[in-house]
Amino acid sequence: MVDSLRGSSLRIAVASGKGGTGKTTIAASLALSLAAAGSPPLFLDCDVEAPNAHLILHPNLGRREDVAILIPRVDEAACTHCGRCAEVCQYHAIAVLGKRVMVFPPLCHGCGSCREQCPEHVISETPSVIGVLEAGPARAGIAFARGVLNIGEPMAGPVIRRLKQWAKPEAGQPVILDAPPGTSCPVVESIRRTDFLLLVTEPTPFGLHDLKLAVEVSRELGLPVGIVINRDGVGNAGVEDYCRAENLPILLHIPYERAIAEATARGRSLLDVHPELETRFQAVFEMIVDAVGARA
Repeated sequence: MVDSLRGSSLRIAVASGKGGTGKTTIAASLALSLAAAGSPPLFLDCDVEAPNAHLILHPNLGRREDVAILIPRVDEAACTHCGRCAEVCQYHAIAVLGKRVMVFPPLCHGCGSCREQCPEHVISETPSVIGVLEAGPARAGIAFARGVLNIGEPMAGPVIRRLKQWAKPEAGQPVILDAPPGTSCPVVESIRRTDFLLLVTEPTPFGLHDLKLAVEVSRELGLPVGIVINRDGVGNAGVEDYCRAENLPILLHIPYERAIAEATARGRSLLDVHPELETRFQAVFEMIVDAVGARA
């Protein structure tokens, strides 16, 4: 089973309970390490509110597609104001007040329930562009794609969902998804239906607190988890104690070094500073393959 997984499009999500832990640095390093081993992955930057993996992977973004959701439009003249549309909208994006129907586009998820349930069939839908998808080749032969949410738009989920449908791996190509930080809906949308969750944390009280939240999400989704401790040496042993108690494997430690921070600020990768980590990341991938295979 493990051997067959090595030839499949294994989907690895890289996430963190909090921002600023170095999640994108780790995700890009894993991608570059796989490319160096002859298996350049598909890299999806799902942090659509603040995508920045391009700063390390330097893609040539030649492919582009808008992302739109369908917003209801009500024919008021034909509407009987029965209120059925408001009843079925779980997001409260449509309301019936007397003889008037009010639509709130920022709350609409484009699910189409109001249109489907309208007994008079007087609701149509119009597309509203909320973001864009971009793709192209990146460093070391990595296939790169990202979503970018338009400024002022409140919902990242539809852009992430469309990105995962739009960018398809080749047969046997690994997929690395760089998720948004935190544990909210965009994170869940990014990591669900993946094979493994790599959680990046830091050995601080804040890092531990948010790691616990991320682990809870992973368990709700039934995802196997591995931990990377970044900035090792800056805090205390709380994260390691927690991982030991919860039987969470720590797959890699990244040292706390000024040189790493300076390199990433200049758009260089972690491997440019520590080339020896290339084989360590390749070993992490093998451990992930083994962990997924053991569950299959």
